[in-house]
Amino acid sequence: MTRKTASPTWIWQRPDWPDFHYDAQTVAPDLFEAYVMHGTVEGKAMAIGLGVTSPVVLDVFADEVVATAAIEGERLSADAVRSSVLRRMGLSEEGPVDRHVDGLVAMIADATTHIDQPLDEDRLCRWQAALFPTGLSGLQRIAVGRYRDHADPMQIVSGRPGREVVHYQAPVSSDVPAEMARFLAWFNATTPRKGVALPLGGPRLDGLARAAIAHFWFESIHPFEDGNGRVGRALIDMAIAQHLRPPMRLHSLSRQLLTARTEYYAALEGSRGGMDLTAWVQWFVRQYTGACDAANHVMDTAVQKRRFWDTHAATALEERQRKVLQRLLDDGDGGFLGGLNAEKYMKMTGVSKATATRDLSEMTAAGQLRAHGVGKAVRYYIDVPGWTHGVA
Repeated sequence: MTRKTASPTWIWQRPDWPDFHYDAQTVAPDLFEAYVMHGTVEGKAMAIGLGVTSPVVLDVFADEVVATAAIEGERLSADAVRSSVLRRMGLSEEGPVDRHVDGLVAMIADATTHIDQPLDEDRLCRWQAALFPTGLSGLQRIAVGRYRDHADPMQIVSGRPGREVVHYQAPVSSDVPAEMARFLAWFNATTPRKGVALPLGGPRLDGLARAAIAHFWFESIHPFEDGNGRVGRALIDMAIAQHLRPPMRLHSLSRQLLTARTEYYAALEGSRGGMDLTAWVQWFVRQYTGACDAANHVMDTAVQKRRFWDTHAATALEERQRKVLQRLLDDGDGGFLGGLNAEKYMKMTGVSKATATRDLSEMTAAGQLRAHGVGKAVRYYIDVPGWTHGVA
């Protein structure tokens, strides 16, 4: 049982742990903005006909995998992640294989696709085990597929050896099973599909607030020897998917949290002074809005790409021309640094200078490219309405 103290140092030592609450009225404007942005993103996805295997959706999935690992300081191969995502979706068996990447992809996929299956200790432990297929974290052996059981304190520490700063200390290992049983009971009882009237934040617990509280609560227990951050963000994914039931993943919340990584850790740490999680829930909801806003820009770019190809559907193009145009579209407004010229086109396609010059002239005449400059200084840019490429 969790130990309570007269003057608690850590949040789980407080006598009112874990009776979390938040001020629904304070958070309401942020929730309204989040849902408006979410609806905008879903509307645009429907308008351009995105499906679960669309390149945009696959890229978002891969980005979520890369970002959630990067928050922990782990850099994953983008090629290995994309190959793993494609295998998971049954779209390709090619590309590099990395067991650690496959485990992370499998965990995130399970959290967002099997949302009606209860969350229990076995499932959580299988998620954590998938992250460490060799039983090692770096060169260190860790407890895999089970809650931590070591006698040493589970601490979140920063600083150089000898000058460490302890930011947080989690409940002792012997208390973890009871703490997690209480957490899992709450998580399953508050699953939106059950339609239960809940005490937190009013007569019903908002789904995004539930995701925020679930993450905070789980990270406060820190039940595993390693992998708590990645498992905790998979819990966010699952809670949001249970609430909004999106037909596909359209945003990467982990990418947003990575962008605000310092603030993310500070918001968690700053909320561990008591059971009022209003500030944390508000910060979390704003990050969700930020993730949707980023997705909104991705949708806008997808719409622009589709309009470009629709506009030029009747134009006969060589395959090399089509590939170069797609590359320029994928790089976005100003993304192809320095613009395109004949020499770059030759390197990209392997054609002669005469062919490169002719291809570029044809695409300019057809309105697919626009030229800037004259003579040897001429540069070509994809002609998309609203794109300036940083040139006058």
